[in-house]
Amino acid sequence: MTATVDSLVPDVPASWLDRWQARVRRSVVLRRRIDVLAPVLVTLLAAVLRLWNLGHPHELVFDETYYVKDAWSQWNLGYPADWPDGADKDFAAGHTDVFLASGSFVVHPPLGKWIIGLFMWIFGPDSSFGWRFGAALFGTATVLLVYLLAKRLTSSTVFATVAGVLMAIDGLAIVLSRVSLLDIFLTFFIVLAMLFAVIDRQRHLARLAQRLAERDPDSGWGPMLWGRPWLFAAGAAAGAACAVKWSGLYVLAAIGIYAVVTDALARRRAGVRYWPQDAARQGVASFVLLVPVAFVVYLASWTGWLVTDGGYDRQAAQNPFAALWIYHQAIYQFHVGLTTPHSYASPAWQWPLLIRPTSMYWHQDTVGQNGCTWSSNCVQAISSIPNPFIWWGGIAAAVFLLIAFAVRRDWRHAVVLTGIAATYLPWLMFPERTIFQFYTIAMVPFTVLALTFALREIAGFRSRVNHRRVSGQRTVWVFLGVVTVLSAFWYPVWVGMKVPYVFWLVHNWIPTWI
Repeated sequence: MTATVDSLVPDVPASWLDRWQARVRRSVVLRRRIDVLAPVLVTLLAAVLRLWNLGHPHELVFDETYYVKDAWSQWNLGYPADWPDGADKDFAAGHTDVFLASGSFVVHPPLGKWIIGLFMWIFGPDSSFGWRFGAALFGTATVLLVYLLAKRLTSSTVFATVAGVLMAIDGLAIVLSRVSLLDIFLTFFIVLAMLFAVIDRQRHLARLAQRLAERDPDSGWGPMLWGRPWLFAAGAAAGAACAVKWSGLYVLAAIGIYAVVTDALARRRAGVRYWPQDAARQGVASFVLLVPVAFVVYLASWTGWLVTDGGYDRQAAQNPFAALWIYHQAIYQFHVGLTTPHSYASPAWQWPLLIRPTSMYWHQDTVGQNGCTWSSNCVQAISSIPNPFIWWGGIAAAVFLLIAFAVRRDWRHAVVLTGIAATYLPWLMFPERTIFQFYTIAMVPFTVLALTFALREIAGFRSRVNHRRVSGQRTVWVFLGVVTVLSAFWYPVWVGMKVPYVFWLVHNWIPTWI
């Protein structure tokens, strides 16, 4: 059969309208693909940075000496146990069953150690990769949560990606995902709780508006709403944060206050005559949805201690719950009275200035020792210092957001500021307590979100002037390029790579960083 000329010409739209519709359809398909690929690629980036050579160094670094050994004895006995003197080297050498039967006085709840213990059981307790994998997994998942929270707040895939990438490449987020401490689990559950709280806000206000529109206009009261599953979920996540560290309590309280205030303002704007009393009624319902589930999750984390007999203070009372209360009193006294001097202690007022980061690991070889071939000594270091530009930029952005909120009353700014306040301000009440800069890992997701909003402002999304948008977007691209290069420059001293002493030294911009 002979082909006609018409059959060799591809089909084309018959009109301009058809061509325009085809372009719109292609654009929609492309946007959907980007919406799916963006969080996947951001999460993969985070995973690579956190999992590469995760087992190095094969020894207990910094406070891993407490949490890893406590996690393994808890996994086996149901409660953390004492270990003989000098157990760290034996543990790293594979002698992981030398824990004693006596309960150890542990000052943090059990959930984080259950997570660490789970992956030690999966990969083997003698695997340094295994005892750090839980932290790497939850650290990677936290990056995804930051992306999802940013997407909820900005409705922009581009800026959600910016927030996710900043979290993925930040040094403190990387380091706390590569050492087996509790703080990355705390951070994960805090961000999860805030994400659930934001979803609850959006759905609750929509439902409230619908119910208010249906009410009797002569009534001075609004509806009392109980169907808030996302607030319930926020309570469960905040309870899990409390079950890792008690500082999760501040976030639980902040979410409760935020939910009540948001509801009260919505009722006032809607013209509810008795809105303060109405909001108080709804506040009772919010408390019932939020707090009891948090308490149940927290209490459930102590199941191993409750159903066994050997835990610390377990025999302090015949009733296990009474004994648990006595144990909690001892933990409280420890926390409020902890003033032990430490060379890397940093009071909370220093944190925004980044005065004293924590050295997690340090090893030095002389020239010719252990393969050190550089002209200077070789160093392996793990420092909890964040990317300085992301950190200082995030602090400056938080101040900007506070001013912007005072002017614009943007609820999204309120969410970010609530997260920063709940994870930072309480620590200012303990100026004498021994605390550390790396506690700010719980702040980092929210300072990153603040920085994202500031970058969005610089990009000129509100401006109708084209040259303003172009210059703003170029500024944002330059900033993102600089922080990416800076993260690459710092990465070796975040993960313990062997580097020349001089290379390590040039990272210490401030004398107190050494």
